[in-house]
Amino acid sequence: MKKLFFLIFLVMQLLFLQGTAYVFADDYIIGANDVLTITVFDHEELKTTVRVSNNGNIVFPLIQEVHVGGLKLSAASEKMQSLLADGYIINPQVHIFVDEFKSKKVIVLGQVKKPGVVELRGPTTLLELLSKVGGLKEGAGEKAVIKRTVKEDTKTITVDLSALLDGGDTSENIQIQGGDTVAIAKGGTCYITGEVNQPNAYPCGRNSTVLKIVTLAGGFNGLASESSVKIIRMVNGEKKIFKNVELNTRLQPDDIVVVPESFF
Repeated sequence: MKKLFFLIFLVMQLLFLQGTAYVFADDYIIGANDVLTITVFDHEELKTTVRVSNNGNIVFPLIQEVHVGGLKLSAASEKMQSLLADGYIINPQVHIFVDEFKSKKVIVLGQVKKPGVVELRGPTTLLELLSKVGGLKEGAGEKAVIKRTVKEDTKTITVDLSALLDGGDTSENIQIQGGDTVAIAKGGTCYITGEVNQPNAYPCGRNSTVLKIVTLAGGFNGLASESSVKIIRMVNGEKKIFKNVELNTRLQPDDIVVVPESFF
């Protein structure tokens, strides 16, 4: 049911993003090798398609070389409007459209199916980025850590993947920027003891449940009381015991699952 919810949520997100791409486009920062189409209202002869040079410059009629690298689209438009208004055109209105996004790359590491360098082709959210790398591996943890450099300072952003993927919290679906490094760590370890065939420690990822760890442990043995399973969990430094848990109960790293013996 939760997988179905996530698929519906993801489709809705993609439809939403398609309908609102222009909202994010203005936040896009122009970089080297981007291909731009530039128009000036009521001056069709000035329409130009250019590739941004490695040093961030373009060549445009009348005003020649203009540095736009590192500017948002809106700021680049305003800069060109100012230059054109200086003796060339009265009240120019400049619009810039990105034909090809070539300048933004992101490194994705850790528990994804296709880790590596991803080239962003326009405004990209975390969900879209995860889709580009094939999604999460089974053993993925509950957090994504994003390293971002802002004006020579490194900023760390932590995203709650459980809230995003399971709870549908769109506030966690942040915009990815060129130069980001996105790391998905392994999940922790959970323990199972008692009346199972192979009691031991097992990987405990984002989607781990009591049923999954019981399965990893070879299933219940003939003495197990399947309706009396307990979870022992440390909460704020204190031991909490959850009794008679359902098999679909989500686990957290370091949980201890206890399967008691049936006396009937």
